[in-house]
Amino acid sequence: MTNVNNEDINVSTWKIPSPLGIIGSHSNGEFNGMTASWITQVSMEPALIGVGIDNKSVTFRLMDQSEFFTINMFSPEYTKVFVKFSKPAEYTEGFLNQEPITLTANSVPIFDNARVWFELKTTQKINLGTHTFFIGEIIDCKTIDPEERVAYMGDTRMKYGGVPRGGH
Repeated sequence: MTNVNNEDINVSTWKIPSPLGIIGSHSNGEFNGMTASWITQVSMEPALIGVGIDNKSVTFRLMDQSEFFTINMFSPEYTKVFVKFSKPAEYTEGFLNQEPITLTANSVPIFDNARVWFELKTTQKINLGTHTFFIGEIIDCKTIDPEERVAYMGDTRMKYGGVPRGGH
């Protein structure tokens, strides 16, 4: 076995198929949306979804202070939304970064243009180093068109994963 270098790790992990979503969060009157690609279902009973969140992010802070979050998934034809949420979001009534939202009864944002969304109640937080894996139980969800696929990393030029690089 050879020594694995960081570039090999990055290029290889970028090949792992990953859905893209916007994580909606809220705490103490502050709202955020953040692009995420480490999203997976982890249990069927109860129905649980997990998402990896960078420990340095605004979303991490808000999710750590709240019991609820959302995962919003979009059409492969609407990937520009992911670029809008690669930095902290600006909230104005009914909008995050000029994207229309609706707040749930638990005050977390659902993106009106999402093709699939989930509202989740956090059940576990697992610190794994640079990221924390938040696991949430699905308390509400909606799919607009069951036949339509949602965007994944391969629909964009975005790359995330591997080992830390400049800017991360």
